[in-house]
Amino acid sequence: MMKHIKALGIKFIVTSVILFSLLAIFETATLGEILLISALVTGINYIIGDLLILPRFNNFIATIADFALAFVGIWALSSMFIYPTTPIGIVSGFAAFFIAISEGLFHVYMKEKVLYKQYNHQEPFSVLNTHPQTEFSEEDNVDYIKKNYKDHD
Repeated sequence: MMKHIKALGIKFIVTSVILFSLLAIFETATLGEILLISALVTGINYIIGDLLILPRFNNFIATIADFALAFVGIWALSSMFIYPTTPIGIVSGFAAFFIAISEGLFHVYMKEKVLYKQYNHQEPFSVLNTHPQTEFSEEDNVDYIKKNYKDHD
């Protein structure tokens, strides 16, 4: 449980910094509105992107999904809470792009620290996890082997 809280905290801080950097410059957004949008986008992206999509697919698919979720979430919430002075779609696209870049790195953290058991759990006798190996002998001289075999008879 603490791993999820720590991961949510990291994700919230990164999302808040990105949104504050873009929304405070290009829009007339207050700190409260930015933190509310950050909290909602972080929660939705964490549940859908990191807990549902990332364990089932790879990092690239989860990052693309996080980009789409962030774009739609930021665009919808900014349209509701903030009076846009610039086209909100452009600002939402830039914010979603920077969030997606950070998500690629965040997914590595999620795989190694939070979802560790799902990625590193292997069945000991599973057919899918077996790796056949070829054994090689050290003897190169076949005549020597035949001679030793005859000597033991």
